[in-house]
This record gives sequence, C-alpha cells and structure tokens, in this order.
Amino acid sequence: MSDFRFDTKCVQGGYTPGNGEPRQIPIIQSTTFKYDTSEDMGALFDLEASGYFYSRLQNPTCDMVAAKICELEGGSAAMLTGSGQAANFFAMFNICECGDHIVASSSIYGGTFNLIAVTMKKMGITVTFVAPDASEEELDAAFQDNTKLVFGETIANPALTVLDIEKFAKAAHKHGVPLIVDNTFPTPVNCRPIEWGADIVTHSTTKYIDGHGSTIGGVIVDSGKFDWMAHADKFPGLCTPDDSYHGITYAEKFGKEGAFITKATAQLMRDFGSVQSPINAFILNLGLESISVRMARHVENGQAVAEFLETRPEVEFVSYPGLKSNKFYDLAQKYLPKGGCGVVSFELKGGRKAAETFMKHLKLGAIETHVADARTCCLNPATSTHRQLTDEQLKDAGIPAGLIRMSCGLEDKQDLIDDLAQALDALN
Repeated sequence: MSDFRFDTKCVQGGYTPGNGEPRQIPIIQSTTFKYDTSEDMGALFDLEASGYFYSRLQNPTCDMVAAKICELEGGSAAMLTGSGQAANFFAMFNICECGDHIVASSSIYGGTFNLIAVTMKKMGITVTFVAPDASEEELDAAFQDNTKLVFGETIANPALTVLDIEKFAKAAHKHGVPLIVDNTFPTPVNCRPIEWGADIVTHSTTKYIDGHGSTIGGVIVDSGKFDWMAHADKFPGLCTPDDSYHGITYAEKFGKEGAFITKATAQLMRDFGSVQSPINAFILNLGLESISVRMARHVENGQAVAEFLETRPEVEFVSYPGLKSNKFYDLAQKYLPKGGCGVVSFELKGGRKAAETFMKHLKLGAIETHVADARTCCLNPATSTHRQLTDEQLKDAGIPAGLIRMSCGLEDKQDLIDDLAQALDALN
C-alpha cells in the first residue's frame, strides 16, 4: 500500500485479500496452529521461518492490524499488545534492564509516570524527569552513562502539553539512545513522530484508534532507523546472543528494521503474555477504517469548545494547544498543523464545589474515566480519580480542585457548547 495516500491506507492497509478470500480481515480465533512435521515447527522456534505456533506470541489477525498501524506511522515493524500500558512497558523494558536509566518528560499520563517511577524502579531501573519544554542544556544534563532511552508523549494526557519531538530526538541521538514517543492523542492522522526523529512510537489503541469505547489495546511501532549495533555496548539485549533462542543476536539477524519488534515478541510477549485477542484486533481495525474522518471532527469540536470556554467568566483558564493563548501553540502549529485532538482541560472558579455542580448539570457529557471516544466524556479528577487528595495536594500535583477534563466526541459542536453553557449557567 506504499503507493497510496494516507486515508486509503486507513481503510485498506495491512491486508489485501486474494481471489475468493474474505473482504474483511479474518478473525483467526485459534490458540494454536498445525504443522506437518516437527522440523517445520522447530524452524519457527529457532526464528528461522515465519509463521504462527501459539497466539500468545503472534496471531495472524493481530499482525494484519499491526501492519496497518505500522504503515500509517511510517515504521518498519509493529506489534499489538493487550493495553497501552503494556505497549509502553514493553517498549521500554525491551531496551532497559536492572541498573539502567531513563530520561522522561515529566508531563506524561499518570499511569505511565507511575510505571516508570515506581514499578520499574523496583526492577532496578531509575529515571530522571524533565519538563516537556526543557532547554537543550537541561535535557543534556539529565543524561547519565547508563541512560538507555528517552520517553515522552506527543500531546500529554491530561496536561495537553506538546512535546518538541525534534529537540528530544536530537538530545537522545547525541547520547546514542532512542526516543520513544507515545502518540495516542494525535494518532498518526495528526502527527507521525517518526518523521520528526522519533525511533519508536506507542499508542493506547483504546483511545482514538478504536474510538468507540469498545476494546482495550496497545501497539508498538519501530521506525527501523535506530542503529543498535552502532551502540552495541549500550544494548546487550539486542546486540549480544540470546541464550533463550539458541544464541541469536537480534540486531545482526534481523537488522535495524526487524530487531526491536522481533525481540519484543520472542522475549517479552513470550514471558509476560500481554497479548491482544484476535476479536479485539478485529474491532480495532473497524475503528482504523474511519479514523481519518473521525479525527477531523474531534479536532473541530475540541477547538470550538476551547474557544467558547475562553469567553466564559466562570472559567479560570483553558488548556488546549490549538488556542493562540496557549504556551504550546507554536509547537502545535509545527507538529500538529491539522490539529491535535478533542481533549480540552479547563479550571472552574469556585474549586471543588463548582466542579461538582457543573458535572451534575451536564446532559451530553457523560462522567467517565475514559477519553478519546465517539461520545463526549467528562471528568473532574478531584471528585473521582484523585478524590483521596486534599485541595492543597491537588494544587501541588498541578491538578486544581476545579479542573475538568472534557473529551469532545463526534456530536454536533453547537450541542456541546449549548450543554456547557447551561451547566456553567448553573454556577451563577
């Protein structure tokens, strides 16, 4: 599909049926696969042949969908995972081991922050967090001799900061390590980080890629551009023999284009089993077929809602990178010229009480922990996900008690604005 344009790849990428074959990707709902001889099976276990033997490692349906996302991101290889959290963990742990160090943007999804700062710390992997708008000097100072990767989010959830991908890539490559970028919020429709220097891209496909609140999943896409062997001393897992696979050296056998995903599949999926089911991959592909159309509406609605909220006296501030008043506006114009996403964060004057009243009066915006759905979702962290914190603790965490995160769906934008207006009127 390399000769076709992006929107066509969304619909038809990853799978081309032959004569008399299913028009839609088939659901291969099987745990195992039959072979005629032990030698045939052995070649798969030795990584000498392509094929399938157990769906915990690979499944044809999952691979077809991964191939489509790989095309959309401009990568060389990809794999689906059971969740976005699993995708980020696999992407980092495929490179790091006990004693290693990560440089990460401080403005990332809280679950990923905890994964790196708490859980991976227990595995002997340390981290230095830097601001997403850190200077080149501040970035450079964060690196250590044992740093193995840099991690950030294109648009952070829920802070909505925009990562300067080129600057972070430049810093990573200066120190001989890859940049991993979580591209969940923009999707490849609105940003393709590989084109800006990122080496590995991840997604929580649970969000816009599915887009209908129907299936949890994740994906890792390798650009195939990072030269692991040029920095072999930093990446022994990729550049020295793997005893669990008969002494294969991934970077030598599979090259820049295939080493990373092959190792992630052969080692991590084998051992951790965070697999995506074939039926979930099938559902995910249905979302992919319409993603380029849907993202345009999400962006249109997000921009309209953000501009409306800026006019309301009940609102303390609005965070949306498409607003000219936003500190990340120039970066958004560079990396996200078609817009970013439909998520808008704003703080209400009056704090927790105002937020509770506002949320009770919403009619279209459902109170959910979810984002990036066809239906509009709203959340007040102070009364839900962060309700254990005091107002002072919330302020210290950068999450004011009156903060609302609104994920604009595909509804008519005027209906969304009208709903917001009547909920804001209830505060007066």
